[in-house]
Amino acid sequence: MRKPLLATLTAVALGAAALVGTTGTAAAAPDRASGATPAAATSAVHPDSTPVSVTAASFAGTVALSNCSGSLVRMPNSQATDPGLVMTNGHCLETGFPSAGQVITNQSSTRSFTLLNTSAGTAGTLKANKVVYATMTETDVTLYQLTKTYAQIQQSTGIAPLTLSATHPVQGHAIDVVSGYWKRVYSCSVDGFAYRLKESQWTWKDSVRYTPECQVIGGTSGSPVIDTTTGQVTAINNTINESGGSCTLDNPCEVNEQGTVTIRKGIGYAQETYGIPACFTTGNKLNLSATGCTLPKPTAVSAR
Repeated sequence: MRKPLLATLTAVALGAAALVGTTGTAAAAPDRASGATPAAATSAVHPDSTPVSVTAASFAGTVALSNCSGSLVRMPNSQATDPGLVMTNGHCLETGFPSAGQVITNQSSTRSFTLLNTSAGTAGTLKANKVVYATMTETDVTLYQLTKTYAQIQQSTGIAPLTLSATHPVQGHAIDVVSGYWKRVYSCSVDGFAYRLKESQWTWKDSVRYTPECQVIGGTSGSPVIDTTTGQVTAINNTINESGGSCTLDNPCEVNEQGTVTIRKGIGYAQETYGIPACFTTGNKLNLSATGCTLPKPTAVSAR
């Protein structure tokens, strides 16, 4: 985990570099005029690694935030007339990292997102009116409700949303991690699953572990992880063990059912998203009491 990219979240008092959400330096932000990615962005995080090459996967439906990546998403049963949703990480929330155990629902937001087309060009700007759901407990996700419906977005931009899969990710399946912030695609496979993934104060359940090819860097936080077999979103990118540390910021560790800790230096992870659709009912309405919904629920203290 790395601290969200400069400029926007300076009010976050956590102070430590966090999640995969940033490279931690102003120089690492992409050149907005040229679309180029400075070489320092890779070397600053993985000085011993070769820069990742861009693949030919489609960027359509992905978004760039001010500090992270994300995607315009729909549930399997969403309708064209439903308000659109943008998904990114919980640690990319503009008001700062949710604490362990905190769940935020229906919080006002005016955040904007740059929607990308197939070739990573700008298709338009999306605007949120609220944070529907955000947490870093058990998973790492924020879902924003937009001011326009899917139909309105597609009519004005030509871009359709990505669909969240309602089935568990499959070990061995090829995946693309598509970063709207960096306009890069990382291609690898699902290596397996971590029973528990711990990083500093946060613990995530049943996390996707990448094969080594996906050397995600700062700014890729919130990228949709697309199963290339189905074309659907199967997870959301969120962290990588950068230096071999154990269960600390930037160095998540795996913990199995017996409590055994495993460190995998240079291995990245994502949080599964198949459980999200069960928590959204008609009209893209969040219902944490819906049958089959297992997302963490807010307490009186954590809800905002």
